[in-house]
Amino acid sequence: MTQPVPPLAEHLVVRLKSYIREHQLEPGMRLPAERQLSAELGVSRSSLREAIQQLISNGMLISRRGGGTWLRQQPAPWSEQRIVEPIRQLLRDDPDYRYDILEARHAIEASTAWHAALRATESDKEKLQYAFDATLKMKQSDDPDLAAQADLRFHLAIAEASHNVVLLQTMRGLFDLLQSSVMQSRLRMYTQPVIFARITEQHRVMLDAVLAGDAEGARQAAMQHLGFIHTTMKNLHEDEARQARITRLPGNESRNRKENDS
Repeated sequence: MTQPVPPLAEHLVVRLKSYIREHQLEPGMRLPAERQLSAELGVSRSSLREAIQQLISNGMLISRRGGGTWLRQQPAPWSEQRIVEPIRQLLRDDPDYRYDILEARHAIEASTAWHAALRATESDKEKLQYAFDATLKMKQSDDPDLAAQADLRFHLAIAEASHNVVLLQTMRGLFDLLQSSVMQSRLRMYTQPVIFARITEQHRVMLDAVLAGDAEGARQAAMQHLGFIHTTMKNLHEDEARQARITRLPGNESRNRKENDS
């Protein structure tokens, strides 16, 4: 039998749902840290936990051990997971298939940007501007994970403005694959000011083209942006592999053990 929800927790559940709507949080995005969220809502952390637990039980949220609380992806009538699951298996066998995913994004996001420029409503444009502004706020943030989420929200807002559900669902699936396969490299991009500045400017060009109804300009901007991301991530991966090889050189292993023991 389901236990009755305490009145305070029930009230907080309503407030928490309102908070999620007001901040335009979407499935796959993380809630703020418990300390921050309890301060924003003006409630105790224990009361907040009860409300969060209720939403977890209802299937709206999911808690990841050591990784915070996230909005659960709600399965669509036809789920993008059916599209990407075979690719996920390929990634397990060979992580370099992530570059095939990035190439696929070139084609898909060029199309979503093109259609968004032609089809975006005023409401879509407001959401796009809001999503872009959110990426700017992350500039001073020390949390690259939140910056990556803001980036994701911006790209999905363009896909939503394209009003093509197949492109949107496919993009969501690809982003899910990228989150799991190249997250560390993506996070590193947001900790390097030069790279972050380039990404921000590229987003601005994409936004301006969509808002102006310039379909070809939006397509070109998306292609240039994805080309930059592809090259940057490949360089980061090669750098990570190089550093890993260095640590395995004779003499370095004993040095690393001494440093760890000190």
